[in-house]
Formats: sequence, structure tokens, C-alpha cells
Amino acid sequence: MKNLKELKSWKRGQDFLGVEYPIVSGAMTWISDSKLVKAVSDAGGLGVLAGGNMPPELLEQEINTLKEQNTSYAANLITLAPNYLAHLDLVARLKVPIVFFAGSFPRRAEIRAAKDAGLKTICFASTQSIAQKMISYGADALVLEGSEAGGHIGHVSTIVLLQQVLFNFPEVPIFVAGGIATGKMTAHLFLMGAAGVQMGTIFAMAEESPAHMKFKERFKKARSREAFATPQYDSALPVVAVRALKNKGTNEFGKLQLELLEKLKNNEISRVEAQYKVEEYWVGALRRAVQDGDIDHGSLMAGQSVGLVNEIKSVKQIILDLVKEAEDEISKVHTLLMDN
Repeated sequence: MKNLKELKSWKRGQDFLGVEYPIVSGAMTWISDSKLVKAVSDAGGLGVLAGGNMPPELLEQEINTLKEQNTSYAANLITLAPNYLAHLDLVARLKVPIVFFAGSFPRRAEIRAAKDAGLKTICFASTQSIAQKMISYGADALVLEGSEAGGHIGHVSTIVLLQQVLFNFPEVPIFVAGGIATGKMTAHLFLMGAAGVQMGTIFAMAEESPAHMKFKERFKKARSREAFATPQYDSALPVVAVRALKNKGTNEFGKLQLELLEKLKNNEISRVEAQYKVEEYWVGALRRAVQDGDIDHGSLMAGQSVGLVNEIKSVKQIILDLVKEAEDEISKVHTLLMDN
């Protein structure tokens, strides 16, 4: 097997996504807009529109923009967002080709609603048991996302999830995410059986990314160890860990947790209200960093792969470089295996 495109796993990802390269630009709130999605899809990958908690009318406008441009695309829905059910109805009505369920885990009926509308459904699997459940609910494919990823993360690393999920559920295409930023790693994931890869941090730095230049420049200089996961201070306030570059904003989040825990102790706020306050913080902090360039107090959500990315390039060049490096690695592996 000398060629990347001869791999059955590569072909499986191509066919499922309907793209030339089974490389997915993960949905990033405030970053993955219709322009970035189109740039990725035009370059042969799959761009995923970030639904976030966008007003439904704005999400509809973004989807219609992509439909009018006749480009491949997908939409990412956050199951914890207040507008989630409205978003689900919207993507079903507009016949979005592929929908990613993110944030938490969708109910069986929600996956069924998307499938009944003719949509392909992809769910995230942060553990083996969740992968099993999502498949039993009818998910057409999975994203195995390790804790090396940026933004909201699970607790298990990519290297362990490969063994727990990728190797154990051959019945559905599995896309791998978390800590990926090179063509070499991409090649080896396809050799392991992955149907594709999902990357976020590398595309957040693309020329077409709407992120503020200060945001991108901070990423260029960052080391992998700077992208750390925020801790949960007390089980009384369950929070999903967020991986981001440490700055004053992460310290402010720590203070917010302490304030909310005190209010919970004094029965001044419910746990649900406290969790909403946490999410409001991250949404606002991310907007300040991405749109306003506030790299001190805003949220610099980044995966540990940020230490592997030190250039701002066009989306097209990013994908071409990834594919070229992956093809070279496949040839190298072939030579090693065939060498006497």
C-alpha cells in the first residue's frame, strides 16, 4: 500500500463525508462561520458550521449562505445550548447534509429526528461506554475526541481512546480528534483504521479564520504545555473541563467558581443556574478573545497541538501540506515494511 488514497479507511471517510479529503475542520464558536466553512470545503475538506447558541434566524442565514454557494458542509449543534432544540428543528427542515451533536450527548429521539429528515448523524465519544450508547441510539458515525483537544473536553487521552473506541467499533466510521496537527500523525491514524481526522486549533490560525490577529499571534508563540485544562473545584458545582492557554481570564474563572460555590452553599442560586453562569462566562470570554483581541482576559481555547502550529497559512495550504506529508509518510511506512 504505497498511496494514502488506496487505504480503505481513507475511502470510507471520503464516501461518508462526500469530500476529497476526509479532513474535518472542527466547529469552534465565534470562529467556524460560513466563510471559514466554505474555505475548508473548497480546499477539499469538510467545514463544520458552529451552531453554538446562535439565534436560530442567524443560523438559518448562515446555512442558506452555504447552500447557495453549493459547497459541502456540516453543522455542529450544542446539546446544552438553550437554542438546541430550535437548531435541531432548523437543520432538519433545511436538510443540512451532516449534523454533529456536541456539548453533551443527544437523546435517542433527537438522533432519530435528524435521521428521519435524511441527515447523517455524528456523535462524540469520550469513553467506550458512550461510544456504545451513541451507536445503539443510531449514530451513523463517531468522533473520538481525546482530552488533548481545545475547548470543552473529556477526561481520556486520544491514545487511550484509540484503543478503547477505534479498535472496537468497526461497524461505523470513526473520526479522530484531539492533539492532531501534522500529516504524519494523520497517516498513522488512517493506517489504524480511522475514517478521518478532525482538527480545530490549526484552522483557528488560518488566514480565513475570523479570529483576531492578536489571537492568532498568541497561538503562534504558544507551547503545548501552556494549553491546560481548567480544574473543577468542588463536586457541588460540576463543570466540564475547558482546555485553553493560561492567562488572567483563567484566573478569573477560578474566582467565579469560588463565588458560585459560596452562593450554592448559601442557597442563593440553584446548581442549574450556576452551571449556566459558567457557560455564559466561557461564551463571553471566548468572544472577547476571538473578536476583540483581548488575549489577557478573553478565553484562548486551544488544544495541546497549539505547540505544533507556528504559521498562519491559507486553509488551502494547510490541507495541501497535511495531505502531502501524510502521503510521504505512507510511502515511508511502505518502504520500512517491505525492506529486507
